[in-house]
Amino acid sequence: MAAINDLIDQIEDQGLRERIKAEVEKMNKQKKFGLVFEEHIPECTPLYDIPIKRGSTVALKSGDIKETYSVISINDDVASCRNKVSRETAEFSLDDLVSVAEFGEPIYPYLKPIDEVENAPDSDLWHTLIEADNYHALQLLEYLYAGKVDCIYIDPPYNTGARDWKYNNDYVDGNDNYRHSKWLSMMEKRLLLAKKLLNPKDSVLIVTIDEKEYLHLGCLLEDIFPESYIQMVSDVINPKGVARSGFRRNDEYIFFIMNGSCQPARLPLGNEWSSSANTSNSDFNPSVSNNPQWTSMMRRGSNSSREHSPGCYYPIYVDPESKQIKEIGAPIPNGNHNGPNIKGLIQILPIRTNGAEGCWQVSSNELKKRIEQGRVRLGKQTSYGFVVNYLPDGAYSELFTDNWSIDGKAEDGSLIAHRIGEVSELRVAPTQWKIASHNASENGSSYIAKILNDDRFSFPKSLYATHDAIRFFVANKPDALVLDFFAGSGTTLHAVNLLNAEDGGHRRCILVTNNEVSEAEAKSLTAQGYKPGDNEWEKLGIARYVTWPRTVCSIEGHDVNGNPLKGDYISNTEEPLHMADGFKANAKYFKLGFLNSTEVALGFRFKEMLPLIWMKAGAAGKCPVLENGEIPPYLILPENKFAVLTDENYFAMFREELQGKNEIDTVFLVTDYETNYRSMVKDLNAKKTYQLYRDYLDNFRINKGRRSK
Repeated sequence: MAAINDLIDQIEDQGLRERIKAEVEKMNKQKKFGLVFEEHIPECTPLYDIPIKRGSTVALKSGDIKETYSVISINDDVASCRNKVSRETAEFSLDDLVSVAEFGEPIYPYLKPIDEVENAPDSDLWHTLIEADNYHALQLLEYLYAGKVDCIYIDPPYNTGARDWKYNNDYVDGNDNYRHSKWLSMMEKRLLLAKKLLNPKDSVLIVTIDEKEYLHLGCLLEDIFPESYIQMVSDVINPKGVARSGFRRNDEYIFFIMNGSCQPARLPLGNEWSSSANTSNSDFNPSVSNNPQWTSMMRRGSNSSREHSPGCYYPIYVDPESKQIKEIGAPIPNGNHNGPNIKGLIQILPIRTNGAEGCWQVSSNELKKRIEQGRVRLGKQTSYGFVVNYLPDGAYSELFTDNWSIDGKAEDGSLIAHRIGEVSELRVAPTQWKIASHNASENGSSYIAKILNDDRFSFPKSLYATHDAIRFFVANKPDALVLDFFAGSGTTLHAVNLLNAEDGGHRRCILVTNNEVSEAEAKSLTAQGYKPGDNEWEKLGIARYVTWPRTVCSIEGHDVNGNPLKGDYISNTEEPLHMADGFKANAKYFKLGFLNSTEVALGFRFKEMLPLIWMKAGAAGKCPVLENGEIPPYLILPENKFAVLTDENYFAMFREELQGKNEIDTVFLVTDYETNYRSMVKDLNAKKTYQLYRDYLDNFRINKGRRSK
């Protein structure tokens, strides 16, 4: 403030000087609200599989990852290095060094195949596990699936003070005065990328947390997702409670960040979901069991005012005689409250019962499309016109499943449908969950120990707690894409497989986890002379020792020793789901690596790029490989639903062979010239096309320093 006052004193106009000084004094007296935390030294990531060359950025494997060096020269197995801060030079054995990716620098990632499990050879559904620092993995996923993810479920480190998470390769403990801001800085970087992955029209982010950070996390989520509806529930995960200073802890919190029209589905829930506080008749709605789930077009909750979405404040014109929507007006400019009147029609605006100006769920252009689809209808007449209802994406897509029959359209053009078969009462879950199957000890720790014959992984989630949290948002999305970038033991993929087994869904899951070893294991391995990157070290990391073995064993129905798993899953299916039967599912395990951009641009790295291309095209079918390493002029892969032209001189042959291949959804064209790319696209009948390697290189080149909300 001293600097500001000095600047004010330099204002020559006395009247202006006094007025500004008075306003600054008022600001100083105001209480500041909101989340404030410090930026910390940017994170660095060790890249153990990246070869060290002249010019590489490196750090000592046994040292501080933040203390980086630039390699000046390499003679035999000794590297001459310059410290990037002190500028002092030193020599190190190459075996003692590791390549480092500094935060914000351009990266050019690829996916290195490690392993796979195929228990459904007739299915084109493949899940993926990516071993990586999750920040760099999220950068890759942004390139692959920006705006396409339906559900993100994460269980981040809870920052309890235990040595259970690292920042810049150092454990953060309870005595660190900056542990809260370090945690928030780490989470913000990842949540900003996660937001870009979510479908803005209809998706959910689910974050679990405990009392140590839930207040800070809530503020951070409000800051990053101001336009979303955010709700928190409490879930009892240990009825006995865990001893801590103060009260015994037996629950945790789950934040649900609902984007666009997203909302939890009404589902058949057992009596344990009820309590004396939430068994009112208003929770039950038997009628929606028979009929589609029509929802009000008025946006509800936070960020539902006109100012939050000016483009969704527009008039809807209705004929009061026929009770049909006749016109959709344009967004009304600021300063005006009504659209133009149309003779004989009633103008309906998103006005709340208290007179406040709200907004519609979707834009005027999107509403027109939904009217054509039969997804909009009028409800009861009110003093301000009519209630306008619509079918959200999940409820609409559900009508085209075997559970529903579409009978036609009403006079207003809206769909008429009814549920087939036995009808049960559906309800929305309360905000307090006390569900026996959510016990993390019985259905988390014990289950992991049963698969691995080892209890080294602490605090895994109950399979059913994760299953229930997700199913409220993907029950009506049988083809949902689900992501977990704090994958831990792999509970989320397991839960997605269980959901698919219950209802025949085709949901795909992507897991991301690092391959950290525990602190005790690191000390033991170091004492034996091993370093990070060594096979003996890596095989004890969480991805290779826990996440992937659990994925394989749960899909194939046995433990790590090949013994059939005992017991049945807790499920509402008519026939029991035996754990020993596994799941009709497939999964691919990759490790994230990095490429030289020049080699990519010259087409030398097509073999390494192929898994990435496979994922961008939707990861359908078994990931293709180049058997002999030679790059063909083109690849046409109907089983994978994509094709690649690597040599544009073969375009005519490529185009001819694509004729009649209706399975191909995505085409990749390798060319350096935009005009050539556009010309080829015009001659193809493809749903999606991409220019390689330009779109890939441009995407990651501009990642440098990118941090926008």
